[in-house]
Amino acid sequence: MSFNTFGRLFRFSSWGESHGPAIGALIDGCPPGLELSEADIQPFLDRRRPGGSRFTTQRREPDAVRILSGTFEGRTTGTPISLVIDNVDARSKDYAAIAPAYRPGHADYAYDAKYGHRDWRGGGRSSARETAARVAAGAVARLVVPEVRIRAYLVELGGDPIDRGAFDFDAVDANPFFCPDPAAAARWEELVDGARKAGSSLGAVVECVAEGLPAGWGAPVYGKLDADLAAAMMSINAVKGVEIGDGFAAARLRGEENADEMRAGPDGRPRFLANHGGGIAGGISTGQPVVLRVAFKPTSSILTPVRTVGRDGREREIATAGRHDPCVAIRGAPVVEAMAALVLADHKLLHRGQCGGAA
Repeated sequence: MSFNTFGRLFRFSSWGESHGPAIGALIDGCPPGLELSEADIQPFLDRRRPGGSRFTTQRREPDAVRILSGTFEGRTTGTPISLVIDNVDARSKDYAAIAPAYRPGHADYAYDAKYGHRDWRGGGRSSARETAARVAAGAVARLVVPEVRIRAYLVELGGDPIDRGAFDFDAVDANPFFCPDPAAAARWEELVDGARKAGSSLGAVVECVAEGLPAGWGAPVYGKLDADLAAAMMSINAVKGVEIGDGFAAARLRGEENADEMRAGPDGRPRFLANHGGGIAGGISTGQPVVLRVAFKPTSSILTPVRTVGRDGREREIATAGRHDPCVAIRGAPVVEAMAALVLADHKLLHRGQCGGAA
């Protein structure tokens, strides 16, 4: 299997399967001299960790990370950083009944068609379990871009959006949905409980904002910052759409409405009156907050029986047992943050490599 590596200068490769002994990441290109220990990574893994509430999968994984290489005396050395997370609560037997059949909406058939066989124990590499490695690598990437604050949160779940007028950043970590609207979070409890009890699942939209980027990161043609962010988000399990700035809504505006007008700023730099472009113009950061939204489909592994086809070509009905997220986007919010951090760290180093300076 190829294409397990992401990035250009700041690169990471993830490895391992959902029901294997461990998963992990190998980071290459991290600058030397950064303070790094397991304690810098663990809080981000804890936010993504399964079993944190009744609204997520009840698989009990501590997701305790170990650093095997790339540091000395508490600092990065510039050599490859190896991270490992043991799997301790896999139950492969839960999937034995579906081994001969393809789960609709999942990667089962596509994997079989490409490789001629598949790991039916939770999906192997196609499982969202792999994203723990991304979160661990993203925690290291944040050390490369300390000037940037990255926050992701749910703005819609099961078709129910938040009230933007009630937006409260401080509420994001105060509820199990990473929701900035406490009233919406209360409604979502009933929505997710209902889907879980019915053996079904729900989709959701995650918004991510990165503040503190200087103007100039990115490239105008094939290394566009927004293109790399979109590719990073589309690589996350269950993601089916990405918007930058106003996204599809921009197609319904007139030119003068969509323009991010500028005035002279007190420091000699432009002061923007709007941010329809999501902090990126021509593939290059403008210095405004980078804003993107990520659409997650409903979890494909559900207890509700659905029609499918087996490896033998026969039609059958399938219901997926095991422990699954009724809304995979809930734990997807920390993954979105991690992938944004990985892209921004890479682009900071690319910008410094071409243009010099500390930025």
